[in-house]
Amino acid sequence: MKTLWGWLWRGVAILFVLLLLYQLWIFAHVCWWIKFNPSTSAFMEDRLAIMQDNNPDAELQHQWVPYAKISNNLKRALIASEDAKFVDHEGFDWDGIQKAYEKNLKKGKIVAGGSTISQQLAKNLFLSGSRSPFRKIEEAAITLMMEKMMDKERIFEIYLNVIEWGDGVFGAEAAARHYYHVSAAQLSAAQAAKMAAMVPNPRYYDKHRDARGLQKKTGIILNRMNSSDIP
Repeated sequence: MKTLWGWLWRGVAILFVLLLLYQLWIFAHVCWWIKFNPSTSAFMEDRLAIMQDNNPDAELQHQWVPYAKISNNLKRALIASEDAKFVDHEGFDWDGIQKAYEKNLKKGKIVAGGSTISQQLAKNLFLSGSRSPFRKIEEAAITLMMEKMMDKERIFEIYLNVIEWGDGVFGAEAAARHYYHVSAAQLSAAQAAKMAAMVPNPRYYDKHRDARGLQKKTGIILNRMNSSDIP
């Protein structure tokens, strides 16, 4: 029995060390990205692998652009749509989480998320699309790391450059050219609002650009943009 307990504790110790090393690996990446741009993300790599299963020659549309070369219209639209308290919170919008929980409870299924821009970025950079308790805990830990090590402008700059905006389309520059044949710096308020409205389901809206729900949400975002604070 003593031998069994010894092996059990040794296994727990090894697991703890592996988890600690994984957290240090993530923390090192977060620190590196304070000054250097990520060339890809876990979500981008997953999507590319899926696309290449059907077409080995498939490639992602992605081009990094600095924060100053992205239209303020798009920045305001995304904050209006995804995270109105982004500049004020420390990674988590507790009121938003509570409202999403109540809405999901009322509907009997998940219809609202409540994730902040920082949480979305943590998930996209490092994690899979699975919905497990461990993934949510890890997402929270990464969110805290980013919020402590990066300023809001840097978090938002990375977010703008890595989020999905269509089938194989990632980042503001690629999306602006894909949908409107302009640079991210040239997006109008209406164009930016529509792009922000696409974010929750980008591959669907890439194929259904005139969907009624998309048009309705675009109008709501347009009305909220002027009150959006951007870093």
